[in-house]
Amino acid sequence: MRSVRARAALGATVVVALALGAAGLAVLLVLRANLTDQAGLQAEVAAREVAGQLALGVPYAELDTGDEEEHPVQVTDEDGRVVAVSKDLESISGTGTDRVAASGTAGTGDDDHDDRDGDDDPGRGEVSTDEPDFGNGTATVDGDRADYRFAAVEATDPAGRTLTVHAGAPLAAERRAVDSVRSAMLAGLPVVLLVVAGVTWLVTRRALRPVEGIRREMAAITASEDLARRVPEPGSHDEVARLARTTNETLAALEESVGRQRRFVADASHELRSPIASLRTQLEVGAAHPELLDVPGAVADTVRLQALAADLLLLARLDAGERAGLTRLDLGALVREEVSQRVGDRVPVTVSVSDGGLDVTGSRARLARVLGNLLDNAQRHAVRAVSVTVARDAGEVLVAVTDDGAGVPDAERERVFERFVRLDEARARDDGGAGLGLAIARDVATHHGGTLTVSGARFELRLPHPGALPPNLRSSIAGGAYR
Repeated sequence: MRSVRARAALGATVVVALALGAAGLAVLLVLRANLTDQAGLQAEVAAREVAGQLALGVPYAELDTGDEEEHPVQVTDEDGRVVAVSKDLESISGTGTDRVAASGTAGTGDDDHDDRDGDDDPGRGEVSTDEPDFGNGTATVDGDRADYRFAAVEATDPAGRTLTVHAGAPLAAERRAVDSVRSAMLAGLPVVLLVVAGVTWLVTRRALRPVEGIRREMAAITASEDLARRVPEPGSHDEVARLARTTNETLAALEESVGRQRRFVADASHELRSPIASLRTQLEVGAAHPELLDVPGAVADTVRLQALAADLLLLARLDAGERAGLTRLDLGALVREEVSQRVGDRVPVTVSVSDGGLDVTGSRARLARVLGNLLDNAQRHAVRAVSVTVARDAGEVLVAVTDDGAGVPDAERERVFERFVRLDEARARDDGGAGLGLAIARDVATHHGGTLTVSGARFELRLPHPGALPPNLRSSIAGGAYR
């Protein structure tokens, strides 16, 4: 069953059917118990009426048992012998004995009981106030057999004999009521289930209508490859509306990502074209006129091409989410080491490192690459001095690279970190850079959970202390992703 509407309708119908079935069963059980209790109460009243007569010494043959068909009566003594039964009672069960004839007198009394008539003051007995015993059975009265609820009440006659009165109340009304309710439930259940299924189908169809619109639009976007299109957003504030908004946000991010990728490919192609064309020209000239081959120029173009390819490869890896092996390292020691290994800098670099608390978790090679890019940028713009300071700042380690040049204009503070972006002054002074150094530096900083910002001629790299790593880096390191 592939349709969500069908599954929802079926599920709702099954749940309602089970709920109605359980509720109906409970109603029937409660109804049967209440009607059975009412029949038991009627039987108890009838039994106590007869027991009261016995306590007053009424002879067995003169007992008033009421309506025999409604309340069949059987009286037994302590030995279980039948001493009296109601008129026209032909058979009985469920009272302890199925005899319907009084012992020795065929249900009209017995001699011992009749001898009490000669007693001047027979006194009076009593009726037990204990809760009677109840049970179900059958009785045949004047040829009609029926089910009864029997109550057994004990009484003591004036002679001190203990007698038990069994009186019944018919259960036919209870059976008829239960059967009527059950029939009504069975007849109404299919109708209710059909209504539930139909309403669920319609409601689900209406609720999923915007989803179908989203699906059709997504299919059209996939077919046309036009990421500028957006799915329709319903005016409601439910889950479907949130799904549409999230889908549009995803499409917008995807469009931006694809656009950035296309610009990156176009810029990379443009940047690669120049050194490749220059190198080809030099090689072609060298092939035709070996004496004119500019080997140093060819080597320089090859080095430039190699550096550009390395930068593009690193950016591609960063975009793909690749993370180099991380380790805990002292950023101050790393800065000292990298600065000491730089040769041929146009402007001298001074280093100031504070004591202690400069540990970070990161890739040594990539953080060294960030520092090298920042220093290269400072060397291109500095006049007489470049300085690097490393210090602990709250839960972060701060690396600041400052030169005495003109600095980055406020309007260009973010643009300078974009790929292949070179400001006019940088382009004039550049010795072949492609405008990827600062973009790589910021991407690496971001992947380490840090930031890279610029204010004038001061670039600030902030990396979290190991105790303040972002959750994604902590979980990745804990899971063994960085070894």
